[in-house]
Amino acid sequence: MSSTTSTRTRILQVAAQLVGDSPDGDISTRAVCEAAQVGAPALYRHFGDKEGLLSAVVDHGFEQYLATKREREASADPVEDLRRGWDSHVEFAVRNPNLYRLMNSPAMRTPPAAALESHRILTRDLERAAAQGRIRVAPELAAQMVMSATVGVALMLVARPATFDDPGLSRRVRDAVHASILTPDSDPDPDPGTGARAREEAEVPSAAARLSALLRQAQGSGLSTAEAALMKEWLDRVANAGPEG
Repeated sequence: MSSTTSTRTRILQVAAQLVGDSPDGDISTRAVCEAAQVGAPALYRHFGDKEGLLSAVVDHGFEQYLATKREREASADPVEDLRRGWDSHVEFAVRNPNLYRLMNSPAMRTPPAAALESHRILTRDLERAAAQGRIRVAPELAAQMVMSATVGVALMLVARPATFDDPGLSRRVRDAVHASILTPDSDPDPDPGTGARAREEAEVPSAAARLSALLRQAQGSGLSTAEAALMKEWLDRVANAGPEG
């Protein structure tokens, strides 16, 4: 390991430790320099500014979490993968509250790479579900809905644990959000009284979402790039309009 790499790694590890130990997750560059035994010029040379350092800390800390997702073998059931993905996301947030708050702080002007990769992994699972006809909106919209809700629940659990103290809260919100984007056949506990009607209402948007996902996967669909993009736009609009569109 070169001295340059060693210095950068040492600064990063020290900063991550200070973030985890801080009462509110905030740190000063001066404290980092003192703990890492480096001068301020070295810190700014490697990370640019405090925001660059904190963004690197988030990516460094989230690397272990993302590694488990990258290595995970996709199962034959993308819906179950979605449930497990939600649960592991919230569990990570609860175990690493300062890091998680930092990752989603409005002060972070540039989204950390870890956040973008996490969103891509979620979208990939939703595209697999769409290709099986199991979601009723386009994968991109579904990913925005799921990620917004997941992050919202996780932030409340780590920021206001005394108020949000129901151990089943995350599961309840997860199931409610999933019910709004999944077809009735994907519900693990469907209501027999409303299942048939719900399936009928979901057929058209679900079919549109499935065709859009298959079109993205297709090699040589017979359409030009412009035609494929237009077809995808139309299908996504039908899928996202829902039964009342």
